Amino acid sequence: MRRLITGFAIFAPIILLLLWPHAPLAGVAILAVSHALILYPTIRPNVQWFGPVITGFETNANEVWLTIDDGPTDDTPAILDVLDARGAKATFFVKGTLVREHENLVREIVARGHSVANHSDTHPAGKWWILPPASLATEIDGCAKSLAAILPERQRWFRAPVGMKNPGVHPALARRGLRLIGWSVRSFDAVRDEFDKVMHRILRDTKPGGIIVMHQGREWSARTIAAAVDRLQERGYSFVIPDDARLKTNR
Repeated sequence: MRRLITGFAIFAPIILLLLWPHAPLAGVAILAVSHALILYPTIRPNVQWFGPVITGFETNANEVWLTIDDGPTDDTPAILDVLDARGAKATFFVKGTLVREHENLVREIVARGHSVANHSDTHPAGKWWILPPASLATEIDGCAKSLAAILPERQRWFRAPVGMKNPGVHPALARRGLRLIGWSVRSFDAVRDEFDKVMHRILRDTKPGGIIVMHQGREWSARTIAAAVDRLQERGYSFVIPDDARLKTNR
């Protein structure tokens, strides 16, 4: 579908020129549709039009996958203590620039039984959706190389900044053997400390096999993650890191 959308976007201006003398409004409408078909799957997280996005995993139990973005940061040890105290496992999607600053924290995450994954090198959230292929490659490879320098195992998962993607993201990931990880539960805990709203979203949207996205590096991150784990465990959920064979799209 990605090729159809991009092909339509390429030919839409030509169609506009051909229609302009006879039906200009129709030509403009076609051009607008072509832009919308590009823009919607780019800025809308988890939309599969450009390629697969993992949004859940197969399970016959009350299991969920907790993912924590934007580290490693100074609160990483506190978050690890929170998870250890509750017997919960998580995947930390990390930035390459922070990996290079806090190599010891990355090692500690793995040593405590969690996993790490690629969240780009500099997390260019404001312009990720319009980055050209060369810049996408630089962002993906920068984080990958930083992780490879300190961890023995090759990382296989990638999460785009803010969940955005453009037509170049999936080809870049495919060439590197990476899978794009989205979510099924978005807590919106990154910008403001809205504890009650965050808990409401998590409890409302969590189902077995779901992927929860939370964040670190904010002054409220550790306590918010602790509360989310506590409340979901009270509902009988366990926190696991699924293997690749269990991952699925369109959750």
